[in-house]
Amino acid sequence: MSMNIYLKFALIAVFLGGGVVLAIMFGILYSLPLILIGLGLLASYILLGTIQSAANFLQNADFVNAEKRLNLTLTPKLLYSTNRAYFYILKGSIAQFHNDSEAAEAWFHKAESIKLPTDNEKAMVQLQLANLAAQKQKWSQAKMYFRNVKQYKVTDENIREQIKQFEKALKNAGQMKVARQSGRRGQSMMSPGGKRRRPKIK
Repeated sequence: MSMNIYLKFALIAVFLGGGVVLAIMFGILYSLPLILIGLGLLASYILLGTIQSAANFLQNADFVNAEKRLNLTLTPKLLYSTNRAYFYILKGSIAQFHNDSEAAEAWFHKAESIKLPTDNEKAMVQLQLANLAAQKQKWSQAKMYFRNVKQYKVTDENIREQIKQFEKALKNAGQMKVARQSGRRGQSMMSPGGKRRRPKIK
C-alpha cells in the first residue's frame, strides 16, 4: 500500500526539519534518528516517484488527476528502471487521452527502451504502438508491432482481450483493403478504353 504523497511530503519536512532543530539544540546524536527517517522517506520519493498513486487514478479513468499526480514526480531520470518505464507508459496513455498521438508514440518508445519487468508490460507497450500506427493507417508498422506482441506470454486478461480486439481490427482492415482494390479493378474495367458498349436496339 502506497503512502499518500502529500503525507509523505509533510513527514519529510517534519523529520528533516525536526532533526536539524535537535542537532542545533542538543547535538547530532539526538537528531540522527529523525534525520535518517527523513532521508529514507526522501529517498523513497525520489526513487519511486508518484507512479503507484497516478496508476490508481488511471485505473478509474481519471486522467486529469493521474497527470497531476504524475507531475509531482521529481524527475523520471532518478527513478528505479521499472518505475521509470511505468512513468513513460502512464505519460503515453495520458497523451493518448489528449489525442496527442505524436507525444504518445514518443513516450511509449521511451518505455520500450527500458527493460520492462514482465511480458505483460512488454506486450502492452507494443500493442499501444500498434494502435497508434493503425490510427495513422500505417498498417505495415501496426503488423510489425503486433507480431512483437504475439511473442510474449501475456497473463493479464485485460491485455489479452485488447490483443483479440486488435487482431480482429487488423483482419477487418485487410478485408477492406482487398475490397477497395477489387472495387478499383472493377472501375477500371468500366473506364474509357475498357468501357462496355450497350447493345444496339433494333
